[in-house]
Amino acid sequence: MQPKTEELLYLLLWSAEKLTSPTLRNLTDSYESWAYRNGLLKQTKKLEREKMIERVQGGPDDRLVRLTKRGRLHALGGCDPDERWSRKWDGMWRLVFFDIPVAHDSQRVRLRRHLKDRGFGYLQNSVWITPDRLEEERQLLLGSRVDVGCLVMMEGRACAGESNAEIVSGAWNFDQINKAYARHLAVLEERPGSTLGNEKAARALLRWGAAEREAWLNAVRRDPLLPGTLLPLGYLGQRSWRRRIQVLAAAGKQLKDYDIS
Repeated sequence: MQPKTEELLYLLLWSAEKLTSPTLRNLTDSYESWAYRNGLLKQTKKLEREKMIERVQGGPDDRLVRLTKRGRLHALGGCDPDERWSRKWDGMWRLVFFDIPVAHDSQRVRLRRHLKDRGFGYLQNSVWITPDRLEEERQLLLGSRVDVGCLVMMEGRACAGESNAEIVSGAWNFDQINKAYARHLAVLEERPGSTLGNEKAARALLRWGAAEREAWLNAVRRDPLLPGTLLPLGYLGQRSWRRRIQVLAAAGKQLKDYDIS
């Protein structure tokens, strides 16, 4: 997605009261006019085609649009952290073991990338683990013959005294994850606090917004967003998310109060 299109989705997210169903009507006419002059609102048709936004039927005019669930999730970085942390865990670990021959190196790389993108941790390079059911992975293999000498998927519980906390610590690098969240928390506190009384101030806020989004994505894409019962002590993800909601609400108010007399 092009940067201008990402920026518009992000601005819609700011305009929400609780990051739920933001609409362009939540922004002032003054800000919308400024955004149009800077090419942001030209992206709406593209976003409509991609089902990221939708027109509100029965509105007084055709300017009222809102983020769809798909658009909201994209603007949040691909997932809703609250939903991920609050999901139930049945106490079972799912493991993927693979030993793909060197001759099929591209397949091994694709599999590792898939598991990493899905938030799997790894106890060894070829032993990956997740608390979630392997429904998507099973669908990928549906109808194909699986060579158990190359790939095996299992589920179970530790049976030699290992704690879930020890498994989490061994499978994911939460020191790095927390460093990324600490950086994001620092960026949040750098938000320009002045009233947007001119275009220079508006552009400064947009530059901060780009830095904030980059810092957030850098953190959340490293994070498996484990169920709450598995989160390690000192984990900064939830703190960073709560502070993000507060700061984006304040940034949204700046947009609504935007005025050039």
